[in-house]
Amino acid sequence: MGITEKAAYLNGLFDGYEIDKSTKEGKILSEMLTLISDMADKIAALEAENKELYEYVEELDQDLGAVEEDLYFDEDYDDYDDLNDDEDYDGEDCEYYELECPSCGEVICFDDSLEMDEITCPACGEKITDIEICDGNCDECDEDCEA
Repeated sequence: MGITEKAAYLNGLFDGYEIDKSTKEGKILSEMLTLISDMADKIAALEAENKELYEYVEELDQDLGAVEEDLYFDEDYDDYDDLNDDEDYDGEDCEYYELECPSCGEVICFDDSLEMDEITCPACGEKITDIEICDGNCDECDEDCEA
């Protein structure tokens, strides 16, 4: 028995016992039963709306799952990981530079869109101002450059 049926049952009992609505107790019971019936109707309406919204959310979840599958589980999606796993990949296509922080030794990766005057180490906060970028075609740096 649902809440609406229980409220109707209480109203039936009230009417069946022929409680006098002109007394103080009768008025209170009558108003309480009216309130209970109104609340039961409102709860039933909210439950129906909740069920409808739940079904809508389930549809959205399925649609989103299909979109995610199309975007993230595409066969081309794994190409980047394949480059990282490739032992012959020499990183030539990489547009990022690596710099070791002289204070903490943390390797900092950045691209050429950053200002090259000064870089702040994200690990220790040290400002690195002596930045030399080697493109591999020089004789001045201390690194083993391959021309």
